[in-house]
Amino acid sequence: MTDIVLATLNARYAHASLGLRCLRANLGELRERSVIREFIIGQKIEDIAEKILAESPQVLGLGVYIWNIEESTRLVAQLKTLRPELVIVLGGPEVSYETEGQRIAALADYVITGWGEVSFAALLPPLLAGERPQPRIIAGVQPPLPTLALPYAEYTDEDVSRRYLYVEASRGCPFKCEFCLSALDKTAWPFPLQPFLDELETLYARGARQFKFVDRTFNLKVDTSLAILDFFLAKLEAAPDDPVFVHFELIPDHLPERLKSAIQRFPAGTLQFEIGIQTFDPEVQTRISRRQDNARAAANLRWLREHCHAHLHVDLIAGLPGEDVETFARGFDRLVELAPHEIQFGILKRLRGAPIARHTQEFGLRFNPDPPYNILATQVIDFATMQRLSRFARYWDLVANSGRYPRTLPRLLAQQPFAHFLAFSDWLYARTGQTHALAQERLVQALYDFLTAERGLDADETGADLAADYHGAGGRSRLPFEAADAPLPAPRNRRDAGATPARQARHLRTP
Repeated sequence: MTDIVLATLNARYAHASLGLRCLRANLGELRERSVIREFIIGQKIEDIAEKILAESPQVLGLGVYIWNIEESTRLVAQLKTLRPELVIVLGGPEVSYETEGQRIAALADYVITGWGEVSFAALLPPLLAGERPQPRIIAGVQPPLPTLALPYAEYTDEDVSRRYLYVEASRGCPFKCEFCLSALDKTAWPFPLQPFLDELETLYARGARQFKFVDRTFNLKVDTSLAILDFFLAKLEAAPDDPVFVHFELIPDHLPERLKSAIQRFPAGTLQFEIGIQTFDPEVQTRISRRQDNARAAANLRWLREHCHAHLHVDLIAGLPGEDVETFARGFDRLVELAPHEIQFGILKRLRGAPIARHTQEFGLRFNPDPPYNILATQVIDFATMQRLSRFARYWDLVANSGRYPRTLPRLLAQQPFAHFLAFSDWLYARTGQTHALAQERLVQALYDFLTAERGLDADETGADLAADYHGAGGRSRLPFEAADAPLPAPRNRRDAGATPARQARHLRTP
């Protein structure tokens, strides 16, 4: 029997919830009366409910996010049907804003909006004593970060060995980009540096080799950034045959020389930067309160690509207020020319509470009323065109971001990247009617047919590049356009990528 169950539905097993661990670490004397139980979206709701009720908890704390809101709502409804006396407390960004109109908030007993560590811990004693304090919706208390217990001891040995470990050196963001909930933050707050580094040391000693920093602005304070980079560099230098993989989110137009010098010291396969460009259009940037020096951001991206080994994952957003397909395409082509390893082609979403909603009427923003609240149309992009862009984003992930086609992709994108890939996207959807469940062999054949029949490229050269890409990524079948007597490759001697995730490792291959 457990008094308190802390639960959420993660997008994947590999994603361990940092939020639940922050809650449990700060329960004080009640920590030992609590457990963390994580599930995955797509699991049968009845099975999740059964596992939670098997613990016989008095209180369930449930983390609610944009990716799990629909299933979480069904879960809460089932739990309240089966055990009405179970006290359910919700938290998380999806229920922190516009709370009153949500079905899940009406079904649950309490909702804590915003930061939860202090407010959840304070709510538990009366609940466990059988009391029901008011109000139902509680504004989370934001304490000074030094007063919070760090959550990293809550990662289990299984987490350390099999999952991404999410860590945070700071919370909040000083920027006001209106599509993001961090626009509501007043600033960024750092955790005390040395205790944080001590926790990293403990995780490393336990065997952790993949670290994903959730900080919105890792390079905001360069002294702190350097201290953290030096920590990982010391590990790499001491054990070069036992590498780590570290993910950071960078501000694109802030890369001082001291930071460049540290970044250059990291070997290939150990460092990933997620860099939000979002849009290159100055008018759109001003409209959404985004401060960005485009020339400096582009120069920094070019430097990173040419002078360091970091894997670069750069974000663009389609559907921002007032940005049409033509201006988005110019920004996309500019980013392709800068050659990051991955371009995350995102579709604008209206996150609950995000200030982007203020542009709805003026710019004709039409959002999906259901999660993930994606933009369906704007004043300058109609629904049919937005659908085409959504398919482009999916196919781009399969072809370009996958790292499987280093020889073929330049052929496909030559001279007009956006226009040529959109043509391929339209053609592929017309041919297959699918954006998912496309086997690699089928996708390779589609690329061959499009490039040769539709674009008129040389069949022998195109086929040779595609076959080399396919087999280089581990494909073992003989492709239809290969000669019948062409020898199949021997089993690939896989490069030991250490801690590097498979998708990032594919980008390390030389065409």
